[in-house]
Amino acid sequence: MAPVVHGLEAQYYGQIKFSFLDVDNPAVDPFKEQFGFQYQPMFVLLDASGTPVKTWFGAVSAEEFATEFAKVLP
Repeated sequence: MAPVVHGLEAQYYGQIKFSFLDVDNPAVDPFKEQFGFQYQPMFVLLDASGTPVKTWFGAVSAEEFATEFAKVLP
């Protein structure tokens, strides 16, 4: 998944902020609880106000991400 996600990060640079969390780091436990972490990989798309609009578990295609990104971009 890393090549897909990093490719999208480059493609959407300046439009969508990508953040990567280490699930083994206890400092991210509050985020895991907030977003209902179940297993990796997990992806959460937030709108401009920080509200989750889509959550994915497992492998996701670049096209599927792009479809959802289009819904939150101006």
